[in-house]
Amino acid sequence: MRKLLTAILAVVALSATAKVHIEVDNNLLCLKLDDKPVVTAPQEGLWSVATGWSDDWMCDWHHASPQSAEHSGEWTIVHGSMAIDGGQLSLRDSYREVSEGLVQCVRRYEWHAEKPLERVTLSVKFDVAGQSLMPCLPGILYYGNKNGAKVNPNIIPVYDGRAGEFAIFEEHRYPMPFAMLESAAGGYAAALHTVPSPVRGAVLSDQWWSMGVEAYDDYSRMVLYSGPIGYNGQHSVAKALQKRPMRYTDTYITLEPGQIVEKSFYIELYPIEREGTGFQRPIYTALDLYKPYDAERFPTFEQIVKGKYEFAKRRWIEFDSEAVGFNMYDNALRKDIVMGWCGQADSPGYSLQVLSKMLGDEAVEPMVQRSLDYLSTFAIDDNSGIFVVGYNGEKYHGGDPVSCGQAMYNFAKAIQTARKNRRYNTDKWEDFLFRASESVSNRILSDDWNPLSTAEGFYIAPLAISSKLFREKRFLEAARKAANLFAERHLTMNGCYWGGTLDATCEDKEGSWAAFQGFLELYERTKEPHYLEWAKHAMDVCLSYVVVWDIPLPAGRLADFNFKSTGWTVVSAQNQHIDIYGVLFAPEVYKMGKYLKDERLCRLADVMYRSCYQLTDAYGSQGEQIQQTNFAQRGDMSNVHKLRGGYAERWTVFWITAHFLNAAARFNEYK
Repeated sequence: MRKLLTAILAVVALSATAKVHIEVDNNLLCLKLDDKPVVTAPQEGLWSVATGWSDDWMCDWHHASPQSAEHSGEWTIVHGSMAIDGGQLSLRDSYREVSEGLVQCVRRYEWHAEKPLERVTLSVKFDVAGQSLMPCLPGILYYGNKNGAKVNPNIIPVYDGRAGEFAIFEEHRYPMPFAMLESAAGGYAAALHTVPSPVRGAVLSDQWWSMGVEAYDDYSRMVLYSGPIGYNGQHSVAKALQKRPMRYTDTYITLEPGQIVEKSFYIELYPIEREGTGFQRPIYTALDLYKPYDAERFPTFEQIVKGKYEFAKRRWIEFDSEAVGFNMYDNALRKDIVMGWCGQADSPGYSLQVLSKMLGDEAVEPMVQRSLDYLSTFAIDDNSGIFVVGYNGEKYHGGDPVSCGQAMYNFAKAIQTARKNRRYNTDKWEDFLFRASESVSNRILSDDWNPLSTAEGFYIAPLAISSKLFREKRFLEAARKAANLFAERHLTMNGCYWGGTLDATCEDKEGSWAAFQGFLELYERTKEPHYLEWAKHAMDVCLSYVVVWDIPLPAGRLADFNFKSTGWTVVSAQNQHIDIYGVLFAPEVYKMGKYLKDERLCRLADVMYRSCYQLTDAYGSQGEQIQQTNFAQRGDMSNVHKLRGGYAERWTVFWITAHFLNAAARFNEYK
């Protein structure tokens, strides 16, 4: 074990003792690591403005460098100008050091002329030294999306760091608005944090600034543009649909005489200890910049629990006296009792036990007993550990590691809780969980076990719990083996956590959650500190999907509700809407806040839980797909300019209810 851990944590020998120096040399901002310039203005000039548009991309660039500088308090201010088309564009940058390695910048453009300047693209560009730097664009692109690229490189954004590549997306697509570049060889990383904003004078009605990265031979570039986007070698396309992009062009602006445009952003440079950790620091910088901690503007914990419980009761169905449980779908449309993933019929068997006192409803006990008794009859394959997960009144169906692992976890928690309250007969539950744990352990411990994705990480936590429930060391051995494998694969981010959702095959927060949950459970079982380190790494990937700002929305369903996006989570690199899934790992974020003595995490966890109750209607119903950006999976998807602000309210699968109750139960245990 020690040899494996050493191999994982020392893949690259890097130094975190180097010092960052922020300087303004020759009126140009430069961030140095020790004495080495790392983040610099482009050679062609600090300011670059395009005044043409050809082949769906900006052209006719004009460049300028500072002509003078001055100081005002803690600010350094540099001035310049461009003569363009008979007018003058006045330019000004203001810089101040906010903390070690972090610079706040405000860029100002002012157009002086008698006529408008058309087809303009404004930009912010800073170069980061090093070859083939790996990016993290939160919720979108994780170190190139190497795992998803093996499966569907034409569907998701991919990036290898080769010269000529680019990945540039709308600011409102970013849950945490930063773009990071890591140099594993150099032992440093840099990030560009934007203050998101729409653009005045745009041709499009809902045009925003864009942010991303571009690759060159000996450096990469962090960029902001006043609209242009593109990825995977395609200019002016939006990641608008699940399986293909849509054209999104003519993203230039017009500057009217006397018009002023200002753009605020931050630049960050810092050393890293090892490969795959560069993305972590800007996550906490983003938390400090946006402070997404105001939970009091959202419904209370008690309101949410009672509201979701009332809706859960409406999903109770009985095919016969034994085949009973919680329906995955609207009862009037379709009936199917499904464990794990979207169905979560197993989840209330645990959560309602913990919440029963708060709910004060006699119906809780029979629903818990009968539902888990019935689910315990589902057939298990003794060789793979996979069991059928659904029954629709006619046949049993399904079975996959995500659903089975999640169901095993809920059975384990239900048994653990029932042993304390002594109100339930757990014989059937225990037999089912033991057989599933035994089969899964046998497969994991076999020499040929080689899981495709992090999906099987969902087995780690239930196996760790089962090892104690049944005093079976072999289950813990299997959990350790799985954890070691996923740590070895993912701690360097040479392939990020992925495959945790069933309607996408790419980097996703669910795969990250599988590892986070498993690593943390092993830490709590063993108190071995490396598991806590691994848990923090996986948690930080989960956090990168969490929206930390209220994204302004155009007229539409979300604006009708005055919807606030803070606390919601982007789904995956393929499915770019936001959902409430973050409520499920919010309790563990809270717990990590206690372990790490970081109150920010505790406060964020409360917001994640309470914010996600928004959009719940008078029936207690809440849809899944929230279109905060130019992306949709349902409804009219023919016009890319009409996607943002939409809401697929009729896709009301049961996990949207069950995860609130499950998280509430764990919060109840942790707080």
